[in-house]
Amino acid sequence: MQLWNKYNKEELENQLRAKGHTYVTVSFYTYAKIIDPHSFRNELYSVWDSLDVIGRTYVAKEGINAQIAVPNINFDEFKEKLYGIDFLNGVRLNTAVEENGAEFPFLKLKIKVRDKILADGLHDDTFDVTNKGQHLSAAEFNKLTEDSDCLLVDFRNHYEHEVGHFKDAILPDVDTFRDSLPVIEKDILKGNEDKSVIMYCTGGIRCEKASAWFKHRGFSNVYQLDGGIIKYANDCKSQGLENKFIGKNFVFDERRGERISNEIISQCHQCGAPCDTHTNCAFEGCHLLFIQCSNCKMLMENCCSKECKTIIQLPEMEQKELRKKLTQSNLIFKKGRFEKDTLKINR
Repeated sequence: MQLWNKYNKEELENQLRAKGHTYVTVSFYTYAKIIDPHSFRNELYSVWDSLDVIGRTYVAKEGINAQIAVPNINFDEFKEKLYGIDFLNGVRLNTAVEENGAEFPFLKLKIKVRDKILADGLHDDTFDVTNKGQHLSAAEFNKLTEDSDCLLVDFRNHYEHEVGHFKDAILPDVDTFRDSLPVIEKDILKGNEDKSVIMYCTGGIRCEKASAWFKHRGFSNVYQLDGGIIKYANDCKSQGLENKFIGKNFVFDERRGERISNEIISQCHQCGAPCDTHTNCAFEGCHLLFIQCSNCKMLMENCCSKECKTIIQLPEMEQKELRKKLTQSNLIFKKGRFEKDTLKINR
């Protein structure tokens, strides 16, 4: 059996339409000792592929991190087989707050073996990832964040908290989780060792690692939002709690975001109009992730600049030649920032 995907985007979309599934988007993670990640990866791929699961999963010797979509018709069987794996028995499954926003949340099943399930840049053998911060329920989180002497820190990247975040949260201007750890320690936590540090992220995995790291670094009053924003939003809805999150929760699938509250707190990167919809530039040699309103999307043909708009009008072969000349092709998925002084549509 082939344990990887070999089809292009159009073929994948046609296959998914033909199957006619509706999906539930699920994320989960756990830290555990996996002796042979490659064998585990292959077994997982075989089972999930037979259930028509799509999505992205990372496996390493330290555990598993999954963002996937499961056909509703196969969800019970998926859960049964997942919980049949000893170290995943009972693992919390974060389900999407809303499923709207994309025809398919993912296009294919992709399971990769990596050195770590989360790129953190940490290389300290004395660091114990299981010695983590105290988990807070949605109700506990709401109560503790009312204390003016606590530090509420967003452990996501700038393009995530730009479209949505908790009220009064500290929002570090970072590109990656790896960047955030030294920046947060130096600029936010240093000198505040006596304060309670409350951290949150999308589904909890970044805080799981960060809370343990900062405890290792000597910060004792460390808390984390259990299950991240996704579980918080679902719990607030089911338990009738006050929702302190404003805007959209950025997610790493084709939806790009799920609405938590009605407020739009960000702006179109091209015209400055209120907007919180992310898009990738249509030129494949750019693919800049940025915020674009519907008017600019039509005017700019899904591109981030006039230059990219001109390029996508060229024959495909010419576009391919231009892409070959790019010297930093590994950076094509860079994330855009809003430039208040110079709107990008005028470049």
